[in-house]
Amino acid sequence: VQLQASGGGLVQAGGSLRLSCAASGNVYSSHVMGWFRQAPGKERGFVSSIRWGVGNTYYADSVKGRFTISRDRAKKMVYLQMDSLTLEDTAVYYCAISRTGGLRLASEFNYWGQGTLVTVSS
Repeated sequence: VQLQASGGGLVQAGGSLRLSCAASGNVYSSHVMGWFRQAPGKERGFVSSIRWGVGNTYYADSVKGRFTISRDRAKKMVYLQMDSLTLEDTAVYYCAISRTGGLRLASEFNYWGQGTLVTVSS
């Protein structure tokens, strides 16, 4: 499976951005697709994930209520709608797939996209 993330860019604080991730290859109902982010000088951290089959969603506390993850199974796409962005959301965002059903730990995700940079300015 290969993943291609897109949609990053420069946005003002309070604004919105939507990230997209295209998957090539087989994505099964048992898989989980997730978004992680890595800010300068920090470790990569969990943002959100979605169960490919049933669509259950999970969020980090820091983004709950502001970010929304969704998927289009027919197109093999996953999206991350980011609203009310703050300076702390500035990071490289990565999409990833877990074949084992992992939900939040980066170590449980097997395939990673190349990352897309989101910069929030004041």
